[in-house]
Parts: sequence; structure tokens; C-alpha cells
Amino acid sequence: MDAKLGSEPAAGLVRHRTTVDRKSDRELVVTRTFNGPARIVFEAWTTAELLRRWWVPKSSGMTLVTCEADVRVGGRYRFEFLHPAYPSPVAFFGRYLEVVPHSRIVWTNEESEEGSVTTLTLTEQGGQTHLLISDLYPSKEALDAGLEAGNGYPEQFEQLDELLLTLG
Repeated sequence: MDAKLGSEPAAGLVRHRTTVDRKSDRELVVTRTFNGPARIVFEAWTTAELLRRWWVPKSSGMTLVTCEADVRVGGRYRFEFLHPAYPSPVAFFGRYLEVVPHSRIVWTNEESEEGSVTTLTLTEQGGQTHLLISDLYPSKEALDAGLEAGNGYPEQFEQLDELLLTLG
């Protein structure tokens, strides 16, 4: 059961492909390589000011109005979005279970009873950082619902590429 989605590099910037694989009934795995050291990629994932600059896919029509990230074991995060189609903000929130600087973050997604646990792993080699995300859902139905809602990773990671160019 291996469904693949991806994004191709845009003209003008050298980008790596984002691969989204359904590894099982409950697990989605996303991979991407970024040009830049792991410490900078990690900083982009753990600093609210930087998250604001890349986390919301521009094509979604959403505006990020709250971005709180207390990235430490036991810390919490909360992202709230406004969208013209919804009467009130949509929130994503949870807590951090594991934080290893520059290499690993594990967090919960508690916005629904069917929330996943996400593991982000960064591995640096030769000035590039390989990112692997594993989203583990409580059931096949929860993963199906998550995929139906859409997967913004390819567009988000293109935006992260652009941000990393500015952080050098």
C-alpha cells in the first residue's frame, strides 16, 4: 500500500522533491532534502517567527493568526488560522514529547480524537539536511480523513526552501 505524491522543483531554484508515502494503514511518511545545515532547518521548525514565514501553504487561502511554539519536552504548541470559508479560526495544537536539538522532534496532534503523533527526524550530510516525517494515526480511518483534508507538505516545503535561502 504505497501511494506517492510529490512536487517538482520550480523554475529558478534548485529544490529537492517532497515524497509522501502511505507506509501502512496508519502511517504516512514524508521525506525531503534541504540545502542547508540541520541546525538552520531545526530552527525553522522551532522558532515561532520563522514558522510564521513558511508553515501555511500560500494556496490554502488561510492566514496564520496565532503561532505559539514552546519547543521543549512537555511544551505546547498552538497554530490558529483564519479562512474565508470558516466562521471561526481553525486550530492545530498539541504537546512536544521529545526534542533533540538539530535532529529530532516528536509531537502530538490533539485537535481531534483521531489526532496523530508526528516524528520529525533531521540528518545532515555534506551541508544538506534530509528530513523524514512520520505521522502515526490511531486508525486507518483517521489517516484516510487526514489525506482527504489535503496534504500541504509539498507546498510548505517549497516555502521552507525559500526561507532557508534567506537564512543562509
